[in-house]
Amino acid sequence: MTRSLFQLVSRDDFPVSQPPNLPNSDGHLLDAYSQAVTRVVERVSPAVANIEVRKIRLRSDMRRPLERTGNGSGFVFTPDGYILTNSHVVHDADRIDVTLADGRQCSADLIGDDPDTDLAVVRIHAPDLVAAPLGESRALRVGQMAIAIGNPLGFQCTVTAGVVSALGRSFRSRTGRLIDSVIQTDAALNPGNSGGPLVTSRGEVIGVNTAVIQAAQGICFAIPIDTAKFAIASILREGRVRRGRIGVGGQTVQLPLPLVRQHGLANESGILVMWLESNSPAQRAGLRERDVIVEFGDRPVATIDDLHRLLTEDQIGKQLSLKALRQSAPVKLVIEPEESKSP
Repeated sequence: MTRSLFQLVSRDDFPVSQPPNLPNSDGHLLDAYSQAVTRVVERVSPAVANIEVRKIRLRSDMRRPLERTGNGSGFVFTPDGYILTNSHVVHDADRIDVTLADGRQCSADLIGDDPDTDLAVVRIHAPDLVAAPLGESRALRVGQMAIAIGNPLGFQCTVTAGVVSALGRSFRSRTGRLIDSVIQTDAALNPGNSGGPLVTSRGEVIGVNTAVIQAAQGICFAIPIDTAKFAIASILREGRVRRGRIGVGGQTVQLPLPLVRQHGLANESGILVMWLESNSPAQRAGLRERDVIVEFGDRPVATIDDLHRLLTEDQIGKQLSLKALRQSAPVKLVIEPEESKSP
């Protein structure tokens, strides 16, 4: 008896190979990632707020005041209603309104702001507030998860996730002062995210979202929470952050290598004094235009940003040494920084 074609070719002739018994690793990782983000959002998003500001301006050529509105983000960091946000969100605002994640709306008072670090604190009075836990930014590692929560373009409580792309970046605030140790992340930020929290997978705030580079993709910045803690303490105490000033306008210049070796300087650059404010600490100390500052407070300075970093609150009113080069000859002066005026 002959077999048909279907009988000649049977499943037994071509056994189906079974896939190896491997764990579904991709699915496992996706589940863990999703669960981590979800846990963070559930923990932190109740503390995130939408901040709407109104600024009223009146000029002599106007019949009626001009009212401008803007919005940003912030987050509650104490149960009694203190909210951290960006200075550029609330600076010079005539009215501040806060909408919480649960829909409650409150008016807010500006406690203080620091344009030099682009940070500000406002306060609302409402019961049963959820505060976001503050972490530490000094222990961050490149590549770890970073989750941004905010209100971009008016879309409340929007979540984006990425990684810490780089650490130790420097970023200039709107006042021109350099902010050190800024966090770079690829967690997407858009207008309205400013002031919202950047959070770890443990649900701890490590940064305050502040800026994006509009022409690029995935390059966003956050003020480190360790910087914010310093600013918060000063703002809650005095309504501002106190810094020193000496009344100098300067620029960084390279020094001739033979001059560096001759005077045993620590750096190959210094601060060329371009101008002096009248009756400023620098002028009273005897500093002159065209001098090149190379040391301040017995510490070497190579750039104008180095000088800014040393002009802390602790230096106000103290007599400090200043070393400069005047026509290639070293000059030592005694200078007493005064408190910087608020922007």
